[in-house]
Amino acid sequence: MCGMSQVLERARAEELDGADPLAGYRERFWLPDPSLIYLNGNSLGALPLATLRRVETVIREEWGTALARSWQHWVDLPARAGDLVGELIGAAPGQVLVTDNTTVNLYKLASAALDARPGRHVIVTDLDNFPSDRYVAEGIAFAHGMELRLLPADIDSGISPELVRAAVDEDTALVSLSHVAYRSGALADMAAITATAHQAGALMLWDLCHSVGAVPVELDGCDVDLAVGCSYKYLNAGPGAPAFCYVAARLREVLRQPIWGWFSQRDQFAMGPRYDPAPGIAKFMTGTPAIAGTAAVEEGARLLLEAGIGAIRDKSARLTGYLVELAEAWLEPLGCMLATPRQADRRGGHITFCHPAAERIAAKLGEAGIITDYRSPDRLRFGLSPLTTRFTDVWDAAAATRDVITCGG
Repeated sequence: MCGMSQVLERARAEELDGADPLAGYRERFWLPDPSLIYLNGNSLGALPLATLRRVETVIREEWGTALARSWQHWVDLPARAGDLVGELIGAAPGQVLVTDNTTVNLYKLASAALDARPGRHVIVTDLDNFPSDRYVAEGIAFAHGMELRLLPADIDSGISPELVRAAVDEDTALVSLSHVAYRSGALADMAAITATAHQAGALMLWDLCHSVGAVPVELDGCDVDLAVGCSYKYLNAGPGAPAFCYVAARLREVLRQPIWGWFSQRDQFAMGPRYDPAPGIAKFMTGTPAIAGTAAVEEGARLLLEAGIGAIRDKSARLTGYLVELAEAWLEPLGCMLATPRQADRRGGHITFCHPAAERIAAKLGEAGIITDYRSPDRLRFGLSPLTTRFTDVWDAAAATRDVITCGG
């Protein structure tokens, strides 16, 4: 057993890196500055080298040389990429599409869910849900004359099944929540909360933006109805890359997609006078997909599947646990308090601390080449992407944070 003094030595981090089975994946990303410590992968993931090559091929050869002939294989790309993402989130083929952005997908699925629950008038979400989730729910509730019921979730511990159970009733049409809280990283109990929504007769919509590629997700296994998520965090597909949507197989033919675009038309190139929705998951497409971005999603998903979500989750738990351990010794005595659940099975892939000078601390760390993230009101976030983050990165960042606070924040 190592004594506490040994645990706090940088040599311990070096030992952990030496024994890390995922260490080699870091070399498969474009990280040209060896001095940079990038701990913001929960906001924007690093660039995989395979994606760099793939996007160049899409632009130079598929677009540049083949031109419109490439639509022969482009047209099915959203569904192919969706099935790969589906493997990461526990969804059987034919239930996931890579399309649009998260906000548009939220609107599509939430609207479809409400149409499928006529006579009900309540949408449930929480006060600390990501802004787009709350704004979409607010807008739909306003447009339909419905009640938006906002749960008073704790900013640090997140949503509990008990909180949801107390809020849903026979008038609830939809419950829409985030699986991992964007501020604190708290991980919700997907199975229990979904079951609670279903017991009230409501449909369940999960936001997986901070989950996909960071924690195991079992949408089919948890009997989830609907889900959305972005691809530019742990999926590493790049800024503005398309998002994805999941519609359970049992609902694909039941739900009516509200945005009727030509890519969701049954006979797309007939250019007919009336809209006839395509069967299956294809009906949840809208307009022409972003091909380069969708290709990037496909490459990001392939890389994560190769590494294995189990191994990724294991390293994520060890990385975040190591940061918590260092923080208990160095940061909490200085008033920088953990705002993420301490239990590994209750948190996602990022760690958040609460400090009055959090914004200034993040700025000072950035000046030192350590990229973290600030979220209001006083939260300092460390996004520890398992395929690119080293234990020595965690040690260096924790030590630097201690020094910044000691010197006055």
